[in-house]
Amino acid sequence: MHRPLRLRLDRAALKHNFRWLEDRAGVPAGAAIKADGYGIGAAETMRAFHEAGCRTFFVSTYAEAEALGPVPDDSALVVLHGVAAEDSEAARQSNARPVLNSVTQVGRWKEIAPDRACDVMIDTGMNRLGLSPDEIGVLDGLSIDTLHSHLACADEDSPMNGRQLSIFREIAAAVPARRYAIANSAGICLGRDYSFDLVRPGLALYGGVPRSEAEGQIRQVARVDAQVVQRRTIHAGESCGYGATFMASAQTEAVIINVGYADGYLRGFSSSGSAFAAEFALPVLGRVSMDLVALGCDASPDLKEGDWVELDYDLPTASEASRLSQYELLTTLGSRFERVWTS
Repeated sequence: MHRPLRLRLDRAALKHNFRWLEDRAGVPAGAAIKADGYGIGAAETMRAFHEAGCRTFFVSTYAEAEALGPVPDDSALVVLHGVAAEDSEAARQSNARPVLNSVTQVGRWKEIAPDRACDVMIDTGMNRLGLSPDEIGVLDGLSIDTLHSHLACADEDSPMNGRQLSIFREIAAAVPARRYAIANSAGICLGRDYSFDLVRPGLALYGGVPRSEAEGQIRQVARVDAQVVQRRTIHAGESCGYGATFMASAQTEAVIINVGYADGYLRGFSSSGSAFAAEFALPVLGRVSMDLVALGCDASPDLKEGDWVELDYDLPTASEASRLSQYELLTTLGSRFERVWTS
């Protein structure tokens, strides 16, 4: 079935990004493939990262673990949200390793699989998931593969980074584990003081630039193409789109393309996004609709129905244009895209 939307996904860029992050960290890197590989496709990204040398993969829930399917025999799958009461049977049958985030989850895991390894999350100040430092006594008797924490402000030069690092070092000295991990993509950029034994990149694997240290190093992975539905002329004084937010000051050539906020091209791109037809830049005119976007195409007189354009979806650039985070731009990409992998 023909689809008028394409995601061109660069496997070589995924591998490059993984290797750059691992080299910068100086220790092994796992790969966050939660949210269906940040919207790109968890199974395909897992294969690419495995080929690049990754041996630890992170998903959010046991439902994601089941949807992912088989993991390479030499690799581990880790469930970041731990074991809910409803996950007990799935956890017993799965080879995936949970990250225990609360006293309740620790007790549940001791009942489910007291002899199996687990991971543990320690809250060092983010106040999201994790045991408090004064709760670590409940960990006695556990076989902990990796003790984790998570940085709240790694994408900024914040004093909180150093505070969290200091707290985690104290806890790591007190809690036996095979490995210790605190750094995400931005944390890797902070330097090797944050590397410990394992790092957990996510965004930067997929083309996001979390800090200036990664600029020029991280390659774009996802390129978004949409097909032209119609070409039309908007006469001077006429409007285009919902709310009539675009008003033509002169006769304007436009194309309507097959993409909209239902596909993850969100309304933040209204009158601020752009696309390319060959070397020609085409501005978004007016509001993004659910399924359609208007582009000004005076610069491309030959563009017509059935032709393809590439949306400007370089993540840092698109984030600035839309005022959406790079994370949102990736994870909202919808199911109507044909995903085309290249090497």
